[in-house]
Amino acid sequence: MATRFNPPPNWPPPPVGWTPPPGWAPDPAWGPPPPGWRVWVDDTAAGAGPFAPPAGRPAPTPPAPPVPSGPPGVAAGPPPAAPDGPPSGEQPARSWIARHAELVGIGAFLLLLVVIAAASAVAGGGGRGEERDAVAVAEQSQDAVDEEAEAEREAAEEAERKAAEEAEAAAKAEEERLAEEQRLADEAAAAAAEAAEAARIGSVAQQNAYRTAVSYLDFSAFSRSGLAHQLEFEGYSAADAEFALARLEAEGSVDWNAQAAAKAASYLEFMAFSHAGLVEQLVFEGFSPEQAEYGVSTTGL
Repeated sequence: MATRFNPPPNWPPPPVGWTPPPGWAPDPAWGPPPPGWRVWVDDTAAGAGPFAPPAGRPAPTPPAPPVPSGPPGVAAGPPPAAPDGPPSGEQPARSWIARHAELVGIGAFLLLLVVIAAASAVAGGGGRGEERDAVAVAEQSQDAVDEEAEAEREAAEEAERKAAEEAEAAAKAEEERLAEEQRLADEAAAAAAEAAEAARIGSVAQQNAYRTAVSYLDFSAFSRSGLAHQLEFEGYSAADAEFALARLEAEGSVDWNAQAAAKAASYLEFMAFSHAGLVEQLVFEGFSPEQAEYGVSTTGL
């Protein structure tokens, strides 16, 4: 059975093709391998992987993703108060005398005729019956004028009442329209925020790939392609692995130059390299030439 040396991720990676010689022992400062880690792996065995399955322990259930809450709505403000006075563009109501100057003039003229008739009757020696008739006519004429004036006053008051009711109804309708528009705007903003948060954290598989990537970066240095390959080796799809790396970059949780510097330092802890040789090794690990050059330059080579 052919086996290969499989160093744990918390040990410094050995040179390509290196196999421990007889009697070799790891540096105690490297720490023990992760629980269940296979140091020697048979690649031809079915289900072979870096970890041995724990005996009698069920797989942990991933925590449910957090449910985002939408931002609170903004309460609509009260409508502006209606200005005092008549609506813009309308003339103020004139007094009754100003609006009925002609009727007043006619009434005065009729009263003058009655006075003249009475004076003529007295001067001509007419009887008291003619005088009473003239007074009665004058009184009837004045009553007719007063009745017409009262009817017009009542009509004007009714028109003003209806205008006030219509203005109040229009203001209430406008207030309700603005409140409904604000409610719809708040609901749309909450829905957009919820959709943006769901897109940011991704599906359950993408969230798990993200958490796995974070855990790997906590105990070892990786290039971008190296970490993607490791996630795919763990069983995640290429799309889920790419989502996890993109989320790390978007959140500023990873610096590939810093990863290259950490990887270069880890190599120098157990093997000597020239400047060019260490750059070449980092490029082999998946770092870009610029990242590899930066990482080696931080070691002092």
